[in-house]
Amino acid sequence: MQARPLTQHIDLNRNPLSLTEYTRKGGYESVHKTIQEMTPHDVQQLVTDSNLRGRGGAGFPTGKKWGFVPMGDDAPSPKYLVANADEMEPGSFKDRLLLEGHPHLVIEGMIVSAYAIQAQVGYIFLRWAYHLAATRLQQAIDEAKEQGYLGQNILNSDFSFEVHVHTSAGRYICGEETALLNALEGKPVIPRDKPPYPQACGLWGKPTIVQNVETLSNVPHIITRGAEEYQRLGFANDGGTKLYGVSGKVRRPGVWELPIGTPLREILEEHAGGMQDGFRFRGVLPGGASTAFLVEQHLDLEMDFESVPQAGSRLGTGTMIILDDRTCPVAFIHNLEHFFAQESCGWCTPCREGLPWTERLLSDLELGRGTVADLETLHQHTRFLGPGHTFCAHAPGAMEPLKSGLKYFKEDFDQHIREQHCPYVT
Repeated sequence: MQARPLTQHIDLNRNPLSLTEYTRKGGYESVHKTIQEMTPHDVQQLVTDSNLRGRGGAGFPTGKKWGFVPMGDDAPSPKYLVANADEMEPGSFKDRLLLEGHPHLVIEGMIVSAYAIQAQVGYIFLRWAYHLAATRLQQAIDEAKEQGYLGQNILNSDFSFEVHVHTSAGRYICGEETALLNALEGKPVIPRDKPPYPQACGLWGKPTIVQNVETLSNVPHIITRGAEEYQRLGFANDGGTKLYGVSGKVRRPGVWELPIGTPLREILEEHAGGMQDGFRFRGVLPGGASTAFLVEQHLDLEMDFESVPQAGSRLGTGTMIILDDRTCPVAFIHNLEHFFAQESCGWCTPCREGLPWTERLLSDLELGRGTVADLETLHQHTRFLGPGHTFCAHAPGAMEPLKSGLKYFKEDFDQHIREQHCPYVT
């Protein structure tokens, strides 16, 4: 049986484990070990050795990220740890499983991570729609505080840490870490210029680590079992397991904890049950809406942070959106670009003007008004709104499904122009 450190105690047919139940199963053991036996540097080094990489999309090495935080008596204070639980990426729903099903694991991961950077205050920046998660997280925080795992002088040590749940107002751009920090401060939700980076100058100008929920939830297992065992959980150079999700016309849409590096075909055919009767696989966005399409030739690809980029896409959140042969690729991409255009913060001109223009061109194609010149304009947009041309990664991410769609589904785009209507609409 494969090890499942994140989900082994989740039962969706019942309430999540109480603190008493959780500690009986080894919960908060990592907090005891960390505070009583380890220095902050020891924790950082162990996480670095584990090869844990951020599970929110970027895949940046977690221990390396923590290493940028100023340490020592002269370091600015207070320091902050923020759990990014916004999860507004279309097609992504993995963090919800942990937030609703295993809130004490999230809290435990935050405590240990805060100790590693000597943060005094933590925030869970929660997606506005996750009402059940908000309730269960607050219950877990209250229980942990009552038992001395949160608050002043945790386990009779010099380390103090408190956690607050902050419910987002509901904008996609809040998932970008510096825009998230502006939202926490009550400022306009736009990205910040970098440098300075949040690790040195983040929330209210103090050192801050913003980390994805799944990333934080991996930390307790690394502390209690060690870096080598954590590495052995995965199939790739990246350590550990990964929450993979699948949505679309598959028999069993859902989310599963699997060794990182599990092949795409195995996830789709064995865990998601393959395509529904009458539907054929055409493509997949492997890590949410802002990743590039993979197609049938990529089905044996290992789903990790090194292999997927070699195929021209990104692992992203690891939650896949399936395109089937009865869904129009142009309409599929148009729907995504409509979302991205709506969610632009408007801070930079290419994104503010380019995304609505892209959405209108795709709409014209769907309505039978598209031209060959429109296709060339779409190609130009994938360059002008690509990396290095915008203030943040919002527009470049929006261009990934469009650019790859123009490559892999060119005939569908051409057919819309040639026949002057969407061939999938009867």
